[in-house]
Amino acid sequence: MGAVNISKRNMTRKLRTGGTVVLQRYIVSYTDPKTGQRAQKFFDRQKDAQAHQAKVMSDLRQGVYADDRKVPTIAEAFDNWLDDRRGQVKKTTIDGYALYRACIVGPLLAGTVEQRVFYGRTGEVPKGTKLMPMLGHKKVTALTTADIRAWHRLLCDTVGPYMAKKAQSYLKTLIGLAAEDHNLRLAPMPRRLGRGKPKIEKTILLPEQVQKLLDHAKQDRDYGIYYAFPFLVGTRPSEQLGLLWEDVDFENRVIHIRRMQEKDGSLCETTKTSAGVRDVPMSVMLYDMLMEWKDRCPKRDGCPHRVFPNIGFRSFFGKPRKGGGNFLLYGNFRARVWVRILKKLDLPPVTPHSARHCFISTLQAQGVEIALVSKLAGHANASVTLGHYTHAVRGGEDAVEKLAKAFQSPTATPIAATLPEASL
Repeated sequence: MGAVNISKRNMTRKLRTGGTVVLQRYIVSYTDPKTGQRAQKFFDRQKDAQAHQAKVMSDLRQGVYADDRKVPTIAEAFDNWLDDRRGQVKKTTIDGYALYRACIVGPLLAGTVEQRVFYGRTGEVPKGTKLMPMLGHKKVTALTTADIRAWHRLLCDTVGPYMAKKAQSYLKTLIGLAAEDHNLRLAPMPRRLGRGKPKIEKTILLPEQVQKLLDHAKQDRDYGIYYAFPFLVGTRPSEQLGLLWEDVDFENRVIHIRRMQEKDGSLCETTKTSAGVRDVPMSVMLYDMLMEWKDRCPKRDGCPHRVFPNIGFRSFFGKPRKGGGNFLLYGNFRARVWVRILKKLDLPPVTPHSARHCFISTLQAQGVEIALVSKLAGHANASVTLGHYTHAVRGGEDAVEKLAKAFQSPTATPIAATLPEASL
């Protein structure tokens, strides 16, 4: 039986007030007889460390690894992570996470995309393919940096760099949650995974092109506000289509982002991530356009009063539209509104989501602090510093006015025509 040792370590931490504090930690160290790897447990009190030391020694004498009964496998950690996220993000986001189970937990079918879809639907392994085990059987504490690097390389070869990168980010999150829940010490994630490969870039409109679109939107009484809004607020398409008039605060000139629209047109009372719940101040341009649109916006009894509903149809020239007020599906918004206006104005065929990219990059080009940009955009990966950036909302009014000026000025600060997808 290997030695079970207790050591003491002093950790110095800086306080926000400028001082420092020294924390004592007691570490129980021993060798896992099954894997041969060194295991460590950290305690604030010496008597807790001594109690754990006695327990480990007792279990080792009996041939039982003390942590085997507590440490989850990667498969269990994946399921716990999904359970933790339910209720915090919308269902379709959870479904998106679940799609990566095969990549992380396994087994993963080595074949084409169509063959993997067929296997996922039927459970039948197509001829000429094979199932590859992933990380699901491994204990979280047994996962090494080398294991993760080899697994990531295998995913790159099997499903491509993009899915490998997403799977690696999810793996990092779920094992981090397991470490927090079970007080575990984990191997560090490998560095520079996927570095040196070209990033997928997303085309966005230049400021002068956006200005051309906004000038036209002011004259378009039917759909102008529909395609101007995302450039001025930076919403995701699902956030825009799920916006209700009760979320538009004209008195304080603020847009409250609180919900999203699902693919079937129903409303989801959560955003993509918890950070997506936010308030975005209205610029003068947006305020005027929304005030003018509010009185003409179609409404239907029994339906939520949406800011961007289906506006219905005209039965006769010059007559009011009929049949509007219900939800507008994303596919219809893109086909009837977005694609048509870009073709009419001879603008590049960008996606509706590119308006959000344009919003973010233009604010950055105008010198707005990145913490404030992240706050207004509702990024889920905001840092701890951003979470305590208390004056971010108070500075929002100035930020959106800078955005409006950037689109209005003929000498606007030029920005790159493309923005890496990964930065958003």
